[in-house]
Amino acid sequence: MADSKRLYPRIGDRQTIYLKNVIDDPNIEVGDYTIYNDFVNDPTKFQQNNVLYHYPINHDKLRIGKFCSIACGVKFLFNSANHTMNSFATYPFPLFFKEWELEKKNVTEAWDNKGDIIIGNDVWIGYEAVILAGVTIGDGAIIGTRAVVTKDVSPYTIVGGIPAKPIRKRFNDEMIARLLKIKWWDWSEEQIAQNIQAIQSGYIKQLKYYGE
Repeated sequence: MADSKRLYPRIGDRQTIYLKNVIDDPNIEVGDYTIYNDFVNDPTKFQQNNVLYHYPINHDKLRIGKFCSIACGVKFLFNSANHTMNSFATYPFPLFFKEWELEKKNVTEAWDNKGDIIIGNDVWIGYEAVILAGVTIGDGAIIGTRAVVTKDVSPYTIVGGIPAKPIRKRFNDEMIARLLKIKWWDWSEEQIAQNIQAIQSGYIKQLKYYGE
């Protein structure tokens, strides 16, 4: 049986990790079996290298679901990267409060806060894609290589480009609704193991559905 508590799920592979097991930031949540692969840097340095401008003062969160696949170089850009556009100046004066004799408590006025980044379950994020603050990516979605995701992505939708735009849905609306109801990623390990061939086949009638 698979063991989500292992750091390296594949024998002899030190480029792929179960991401949850290297996270210690309380503002980052990662579900079981989500993997991160990095053939350039140490994958265990994910928080340092891939979650950027994520300052505690903002209290913004990164939430990643179960069974996601995150490719090498994917970046999550948080709110402090967003220099404010409501001011006449994009220069972050509040950040340099001492130099300009401003109130330290107003430092967050230097940037626009667009909210958390939320990644659903069974999401595949391609090589060097960039996900911006405030974006929600639905279950089963696919993010293309080097896409820059600036808007929400619907479940089971493939997007790509700069900025990322929908390419197509993976399944028809009826099938998507059924998959979102089934939520196979929430089944027990034993139930998933019994259904792996059916899940991989893409033939929903083969699934032993545990939700009804």
